[in-house]
Amino acid sequence: MNVYDFTVKAQDGSEVSLADYKGKVLLIVNTATGCGFTPQYDELQELYEADKDKGLEILDFPCNQFGEQAPGDDEEIHSFCTGRYGITFPQFSKIDVNGENAIPLYQWLEENGKFEGFDKLNPASAMLNMVVKKMDPDFKNNNKIKWNFTKFIIDREGNVAARFEPMTALKKVKAKVEELL
Repeated sequence: MNVYDFTVKAQDGSEVSLADYKGKVLLIVNTATGCGFTPQYDELQELYEADKDKGLEILDFPCNQFGEQAPGDDEEIHSFCTGRYGITFPQFSKIDVNGENAIPLYQWLEENGKFEGFDKLNPASAMLNMVVKKMDPDFKNNNKIKWNFTKFIIDREGNVAARFEPMTALKKVKAKVEELL
């Protein structure tokens, strides 16, 4: 099984087979419009513009599971992201990434993308450790998504190549993307 085996719902409600992205490097990210990490949309858009012609696709999945930081419906979220951050990469329907309502794609990502801890060099790590520990006391020992803006890089064969937590510097994400391009 790989990422191409999944179908997801687009922002407009239509079904999209991830097989449509065969041969591309994918950056899959769960996002939120009211999060401290929301300004990462600027860097994600810059990365997309720089590498989309080389075979990068960024797939944006809004999620309201962490601090209810993605309020609004799909259209409101899309309007905010295109208006405020000018995103042009594909945005999908709002989803759950954890729990019984998690979409199958995210269940697979969790199974195949190991949580290796938060970036200890980032001052936000200590704060996020405390917040996440309240929600999941065993968070260090499982692969559940911990917060908004967790990123998975998928190689051109459809396999998870890397997982990056929200506070990881985007230059590290970009380096991995460019290695695979």
